[in-house]
Amino acid sequence: MDLFSRSWTALRTAVPELPDEDFAQPSGCAGWLVQDLVCHLVIDAQDVLITLVTPAHTEPTRDAVTYWNVSGEPPTGDDPLDALIVRLAAAYQQPGLLKFHLDDVGAAAGRAAGLADPGLWVGTRDEVLTAGDYLSAYVLEWTLHHLDLVAHLPAVPGPPAEGLARSREMLEEIAGASFPASFSDEDALLVGTGRRVPTATEKARLGELAARLPLVLG
Repeated sequence: MDLFSRSWTALRTAVPELPDEDFAQPSGCAGWLVQDLVCHLVIDAQDVLITLVTPAHTEPTRDAVTYWNVSGEPPTGDDPLDALIVRLAAAYQQPGLLKFHLDDVGAAAGRAAGLADPGLWVGTRDEVLTAGDYLSAYVLEWTLHHLDLVAHLPAVPGPPAEGLARSREMLEEIAGASFPASFSDEDALLVGTGRRVPTATEKARLGELAARLPLVLG
């Protein structure tokens, strides 16, 4: 729960500091500008609020790791939902409005997470998790999107080290294999999820795992 809060706070803190012109820069998500990514974060925050007030009455079917659906095809930005995000982000017209909405809904999501009973069963995507596992899964979501935010904005602070480390652990559990020790946590996440193509040296170090990448999470 605490790591969710630290990861989410770091990401929400980074966005208001962006100058308006940065919203027109590309993000690390294929087909999305920074403004589109920030709009997606608003939707994510809404999802957190909705899930935490959607109690379930059957035992959990997923945990923080199995929450994720995995495919091998990186997004192109052409998916209808992805395209909807782009249109919605453009409708804000001013970055300040996006910043305000993220701060408003994002702060509420953070408060709700802090008040949630970790053992509460909640429903989302036709699955059941404990609130603790659901929020733990979102540490990976926040960390990856924080990396997306700073992909072309090197002056912007990245995600917290502890969030990177825990996200790497979860990705390795999803993969069923460990990334080489020579990979930083950031590189493991970027290469592992297809956000960056491995160098020839990295590919050699990955060994058999290289053939199973990328792990596209949804």
